[in-house]
Amino acid sequence: MRWLLLPFSLLYGFIVILRNKCFDWGIFKQSTFPIPVISVGNITVGGTGKTPHSEFLIHWLEEKFSLALLSRGYKRKTTGFLEVQEHTHVSQVGDEPLQIKQKFPDILVAVDEKRKHGIEQLLAFPNKPELVILDDAFQHRHVLPTYNILLMDFNRTITHDFMLPAGNLREPAFGKARAHCVIVTKCPRNLPETEMEMLKNDLNLKAHQQLYFTAFTYGGLIPVFNNIPRGDSEPGLQGSTVLAVSGIAQPASFYKYLQSLGTGQLIKIEFPDHHSFTGNDTLALKLQFEQIAATKKLIITTEKDAVRLRAVASKEVLEKLPLFYIPIEVFFLKGEETKFKTELLKAIKAE
Repeated sequence: MRWLLLPFSLLYGFIVILRNKCFDWGIFKQSTFPIPVISVGNITVGGTGKTPHSEFLIHWLEEKFSLALLSRGYKRKTTGFLEVQEHTHVSQVGDEPLQIKQKFPDILVAVDEKRKHGIEQLLAFPNKPELVILDDAFQHRHVLPTYNILLMDFNRTITHDFMLPAGNLREPAFGKARAHCVIVTKCPRNLPETEMEMLKNDLNLKAHQQLYFTAFTYGGLIPVFNNIPRGDSEPGLQGSTVLAVSGIAQPASFYKYLQSLGTGQLIKIEFPDHHSFTGNDTLALKLQFEQIAATKKLIITTEKDAVRLRAVASKEVLEKLPLFYIPIEVFFLKGEETKFKTELLKAIKAE
């Protein structure tokens, strides 16, 4: 089937290359701003860990700068510029911006499909930001970022893939040349140095481009709703039957982590990426949970899915269930977090 789609991939690739050349030649204009702009993005479809890496940046930089995060608000039902509040409905802004606002209430979070316009709006705020993080903006070239971070999934390298629709690439792999650094995400914690070197050789980055490797670390279970006291939010997972609910692009690492905890049976319920949960979905989850014969049982979902589950109209059905999510954070391999921060700060201060 993939081979049948290759002619369409060639056509799509030609259009993308021509568009990028128009930016390179100055035919299409790029805007710069009087404040630093950090872009976090990828060149593949599907999850590469953009949200956890954006949260890593926010957690580190919010003590140094007045921050704003700007996203397009994928799958939202609105258009144009909109500031995200803690209690904004997920359908208005998308799950990722809402998740970030709820975790970092003191920063500005906004959505706008036109990033240039979005930054202009943010700079018009009375409490205008000193630094803007652009989420998923590697292809949004109307803004020229101060620092361009390209993420690549360890399990889906960009050098051996095809363009859409035959493959997963949004643009050819040589587009990585625009990045100031490349971060290989979702790596095993014990990734051998030899394999890192092989990936480095395979990517063949330019001399000025930095290469880093990160893994995910998982936090303790947190109730999706307030029906369970936080002190009781660490039920014993050893031997428990877990109903794992996911509506993300690449759930394999989520399942693998759950299995590593010594759970008993793992029952997987998968929805499409960024799925908007319905009342029927909640009733189906409740029914499937009740059909589990085991006495030790619970439901675990991802942090992103938790944001959307809280917004479902019939959430009272879920509030009666032992429903938890697992937060994730980014961990730099080889102890290179300090090096990454130093290089990024150097670029910001040179702005």
